[in-house]
Amino acid sequence: MTSLRPGQPVFDRLEVTSRSTAVVTDGASGARGGPRARVLGGRRQPGFWRMRGEISPRLNVVLVAISLAAPLVAWVLLRASGLVNPIFLPSVNEVVHSAKDMVTSGQLAGDTWASSRRVFIGFGLAILIAVPLGLAMGSFRSINALFEPVIGFVRYMPATAFLPLLLIWLGLGEGPKVALIVIGTVFFNTLMIANAVWQVPSELIRVAFTLGGGNVSVFRKVIFPYALPGIIDAARVNLAAAWNLIVVAELVAADNGLGVRIFRAQRFLRTEEIFALLLVIGVLGVTSDVALRLVRNRLSPWSQE
Repeated sequence: MTSLRPGQPVFDRLEVTSRSTAVVTDGASGARGGPRARVLGGRRQPGFWRMRGEISPRLNVVLVAISLAAPLVAWVLLRASGLVNPIFLPSVNEVVHSAKDMVTSGQLAGDTWASSRRVFIGFGLAILIAVPLGLAMGSFRSINALFEPVIGFVRYMPATAFLPLLLIWLGLGEGPKVALIVIGTVFFNTLMIANAVWQVPSELIRVAFTLGGGNVSVFRKVIFPYALPGIIDAARVNLAAAWNLIVVAELVAADNGLGVRIFRAQRFLRTEEIFALLLVIGVLGVTSDVALRLVRNRLSPWSQE
């Protein structure tokens, strides 16, 4: 019998217990469970090219190190080759010194806080809209028919094209910057959440209703727990878009923020400062992504990667 992990919900247990382990024999051995048999559905030996197969912890560490070191090595070699003008490609040392100067002066902390505040306020508002609307669209075909056409249409409009209108409507304060992030993330987030809800097997919902559940109890005990990992993953994807949009939002009518600092550095050809600021944005984005992943693993331990 298949073992169950602690904290695994009922709907996941049904799926796990229904899985069977198949054995495929190679022509050379011909016997079930022979020396060259491959077990499907069970634990496999680590392999680099095995589709969806596990890899050893050592290989995982090596691949991660290569992924992080390869761009840095390419950067160093390209700069040392002299093929690129130093104005366009600063050295690693120059970028590090520029980052130290910004930290020492206090500029980096202030700009980081200003940009982070705008991102989380704007993205938080988008989540407050997208989660209930996406859950409703994924649970009721009537709600999906009502909202999906207009959301599917508006999502193809570039968020940055709304910036002139936002400046006219909301003025030069924080409003346009936050609104741009909301517009740039809420529509995609809504559709992705609705899609996560649509992935809930209809059989589970029918069984819950057969056992006497109502709309509220089925939603609370079946639909929402099953869709929760997908909802958080959708937030992870769209939070990256929010970090991209903040740079554009701060290029207009802003006196602080990482986007403003990048624009000022560009005017004076301080490319080392631009590189440092881009790395800061990357670190902030990865940190927020890891935080959401930890939340997902905490709330939905059965969905851990």
